[in-house]
Amino acid sequence: MHPLFDLTGKVALITGSSRGIGRAIAEEYARAGARVVISSRKLDACEQVRDAINAEHGAGTAIAVACNIGRKEDLERLVAETKAAFGSVDILVANAAINPVYGPLIAVSDDAWDKIMGTNLRSTWWLCNMVMPEMAERKGGSVIVLSSIAGLRGNPVIGAYGISKAAEAALVRNLAVEYGRAGVRINAIAPGIIETDFAKALTDNPEIAKATMRKTPLGRFGRPVEIAGVALMLASPAGGYLTGQTLVVDGGATIGDPLTV
Repeated sequence: MHPLFDLTGKVALITGSSRGIGRAIAEEYARAGARVVISSRKLDACEQVRDAINAEHGAGTAIAVACNIGRKEDLERLVAETKAAFGSVDILVANAAINPVYGPLIAVSDDAWDKIMGTNLRSTWWLCNMVMPEMAERKGGSVIVLSSIAGLRGNPVIGAYGISKAAEAALVRNLAVEYGRAGVRINAIAPGIIETDFAKALTDNPEIAKATMRKTPLGRFGRPVEIAGVALMLASPAGGYLTGQTLVVDGGATIGDPLTV
């Protein structure tokens, strides 16, 4: 492992890591030498990923902890079990999120709005508050929040989700200011459309797929490992002078239509 990307001896807690982007991040962190905590709502799915990582990198590299991020007590237990197993949290990846509404903002019920903001935004705030003060005491740590390009521009059908992701980017900026002097970094990644189960409604729709290919300079959807690569950089010495930023990883989708601009 190149020393700029070496995570040997580090402990990484990754929410939503039983599949998709979160799983790819956990796998790449383990390859870089970190011990990793696999977490999602379903324990059996977490255990499958844990077992695969341990088979490749050795027993004790990964543990599995079930957690519903919308419940504060679940997050507290997640952090407690991580520290009981590994002693500390050096890297936090707030990846888990929900998007239960597909339609205009006027169609979003109060309950749905509260659920989206609570699960996507408040849980990230809670988790950061549980982990970052101890990072500050140790004078080091890295937090990565998975935002979205939906938080950078308007959208007629996933507006509430996008608003929650824009707010996460603002949370990152504020926490970067609060914790920077203690040597703790926090950044966000804003992916474009990535080939995951979460995005199947988009990637499996021929019309949307065709429009995406036309408007994206790289002409394709992204892959989970390509987000994991950015997350590895942010967690490692390679990203040591980056904090408070939102890195857009979208194949160029937000810079303009290559066929008309």
